[in-house]
Amino acid sequence: MGNYIIKRLFDLLPTVFVVAVIVFIITRLIPGNPAAVMLGPTASVEDIEKLTTQLGLDQPLYKQFLDYLLGLLQGDFGTSLSYNQPVAQLIMERFPNTVILALAALVIALLIGIPAGMISAARQNSALDYGVMLVSLLGVSMPIFWLGVMLVLFFSVNLGWFPATGMGTLDDGLLSYIKHLILPSITLATIPMATFARITRSSMLEVISQEYIKTARAKGVAEFWVISKHVLKNALTPILTVLGMQISMLLGGAVLTETIFSWPGMGRLIVDAIDKRDFVVVQGTVLFIAIIFVLVNLLVDILYKVVNPRVNYESSKGGGQ
Repeated sequence: MGNYIIKRLFDLLPTVFVVAVIVFIITRLIPGNPAAVMLGPTASVEDIEKLTTQLGLDQPLYKQFLDYLLGLLQGDFGTSLSYNQPVAQLIMERFPNTVILALAALVIALLIGIPAGMISAARQNSALDYGVMLVSLLGVSMPIFWLGVMLVLFFSVNLGWFPATGMGTLDDGLLSYIKHLILPSITLATIPMATFARITRSSMLEVISQEYIKTARAKGVAEFWVISKHVLKNALTPILTVLGMQISMLLGGAVLTETIFSWPGMGRLIVDAIDKRDFVVVQGTVLFIAIIFVLVNLLVDILYKVVNPRVNYESSKGGGQ
């Protein structure tokens, strides 16, 4: 297992490097001069040119990239142009908030999506099955930004049950904190919830058709134990694949959700940095999320080996990526 993990880590290094290159190039394509944005509309041309030189933006792109790469190797994500703070510090301040939102959404998606998929598979071709699949299709197709706005209009503006924006603090009480969390976590959980339901149903139907399941039923094993013990256990591998992908997508998808609900996380930080032309923050946060993404994939590959030791290195390598 140790050698396997080391091999997977070496496989992930080229991925992180390619992401670093792409992020660097894309951030340089953002319109506008960061120096001009920082100084404001009243700044003179001389002041803008002076600040551009101080920031190193007048250097050739290859020189800027080498400096950027050297900083990354030293664990330095750079210093924010607008916040005047290390990007790593900004990330550590905002990342826990994004993790809280993503974990809450993941719990909701798992608690609703997997049981819905199990029920749908157990009642294949029934009205309940068709209903679950219809709702899942709507969930996958529904735009996050539209759903978030609708939830705010209905539950916050019309009913007044939940706060429309903000994160809240534990100083205001646990109930207040949970109320702030409910709407954004439901919004973020919608697509993963539908995805879990669809994947659970399809993977379980594949297992249900196997001979040993028919044998278990013929022996009189209760249907509950057939589904929960035999079917679900052997259908876990596709669900683990989706789980790893959805965790990464939750971190990335939080950009829209955090913007709608003014949630002070990584997504909101990226949007604000783009508005301020703070490319240092953009490239640092996007690269950090990419690193989290590949680490989650590595964790999923390790779980493959735990759930099914027969999975070899090459096959899990293809599945995890």
